[in-house]
Formats: sequence, structure tokens, C-alpha cells
Amino acid sequence: MLNDSQLAEFERNGFLKGGVVLNDDEVEALREELGLVMAGKSVKKPVLAHNMLADGEEGATPYDGMKMIVNEKVIQIVNIWMASDAFFQHAANKTIVEEIAQLCNTDTVRIWHDQIQYKPPVTGGPTAWHQDHPLWPIIQPADLVSAWVALDDAVVENGCMWMVPGSHKWGDQQKYLASDKEFMPYHRRPELLPEGAEVKAVPFEIKKGQVGYHHSLTWHGSPNNRSEKKRRAIAVHYMPGHTRYVPSSDHVMLSYVGVNKGDILQGQHFPVVYSTVGAS
Repeated sequence: MLNDSQLAEFERNGFLKGGVVLNDDEVEALREELGLVMAGKSVKKPVLAHNMLADGEEGATPYDGMKMIVNEKVIQIVNIWMASDAFFQHAANKTIVEEIAQLCNTDTVRIWHDQIQYKPPVTGGPTAWHQDHPLWPIIQPADLVSAWVALDDAVVENGCMWMVPGSHKWGDQQKYLASDKEFMPYHRRPELLPEGAEVKAVPFEIKKGQVGYHHSLTWHGSPNNRSEKKRRAIAVHYMPGHTRYVPSSDHVMLSYVGVNKGDILQGQHFPVVYSTVGAS
């Protein structure tokens, strides 16, 4: 469980490094499962598997100030837990879901969805600066927390995530986020930010098997992987028990929703992974 100092750090910054939650054998097992899914050899299939940077492809990631190279890729897989029992067991990791419950101050935790982002060596592309919740326009309120677990050491060299401390307290700024030629973020309309807001990014390096948590409004992004190292990771986006289905636009998970507008988002595709009041 997280201590008071860690909880205060998350409240202050909007992100927090947790402990090592997977040993080497567990990491290797998930790597093997990921390889099978990427090769199309799994019996069940994820919701989505594509290159986020493909020209003209739905969901292609826009960004500023970055020059793409030939075959630049960020392989994104959404809801690999549906294709792999091992990844579902990971999403239900006892340490992670207990700590998520603390960070969300909730007695019930459900999976919103998960996401693999794999930046291959040399050709691994950037993931633009963004906030998560504005890209999820079917759920409210904006208080989800994600658990990002590295399957390879994620360091500056191979394109680790960067975070902007305190940005989770600035509201929805998604349409104003941009990056310069050094991939550092800036706001196109800085006068709209709260007084005293400082847009200063810091690297969020995560060791293999370690978990990093971030709030759904925290600004984050990751630059290219020009190294010879792979950068594989699994992020599980978790909902507190009070998250409701409030659609305002389309989303890849929309067709899996089986509740009415305004209702708690629940059901077999959004399973409970932690509860002190009994699963529903």
C-alpha cells in the first residue's frame, strides 16, 4: 500500500513511481504473450492493434516539431486483456489495484481499458503530448488513474514518458497542447492556464517490472526511440466505482457499452478488479 507521503506526492504532481510489481519471469511471460498477439497468433483478439503514426489511419497521432523517419512506428494495442488471460491477470494485480483504489479514493476499481505502446528500436516514433481523459469522451468525471508498467527499462535513451508536474489541476487543455523541436511541451494559449502554472516537463523513467501511476488529466508524452533498445509497456486505465457513461463523441470502446447514458459504466467488458463491497 502507498504511504501518506506517496499519496501527497501524487496529489501534488499528478504522477508517482510505484514499486516493482513484476519479477523477471512475469515480465518475460507478458513479453511472450505480447509477441503472440502482435503476430496474430492469439485465439482471442484485442479491440484494436495498429501503428498509431500511420498516415491517414484513424487514431493517428498528431504532433508538432518532430520529423518522422521512414517506417516510424508506435504499435498500439487496446484491450490486450481480452486476447490474453495473462494480461487480464496483470490488470488484476493485487498490489496495483489496491494502490489504484488509494489514489482514486474509491472502494471499487474497474478496468476502463488497457493499452500497449511498443516503440521498436531505431524506428520508434513519438507519442504526442496529451491528456488522457479528453481522449475518452464517453466517461465522466475526469478522475481516472492509469498504471503504466514497463516491460523493458524505459529511460530517456529509448523514449520514456515525460510528465508536467501539477498539470492534472489545470483542467482540459488538450486542444492547446503542442511540442517544440526538442519535444518539450508548450501551451498555445498560455493565458488560459491558472495563475502560477509552470509548463516544465520532467522524465518519468520506469524500470522493467516497475509501475508508474498518472492521473487522467496529467500532461504527458514520449519522444522517439532512436536507440537499439525495445520499449514495451502495458498501461491499464482504471475507473473508480463512480465513473459514469456520459458520451459526447465517439470512442473505440463505445460499442462495448451496455448501460444507459448517465449510468455507472459497468459490465463484462469493464470488469471489477478490486472491491471492498462486492463485485457487480
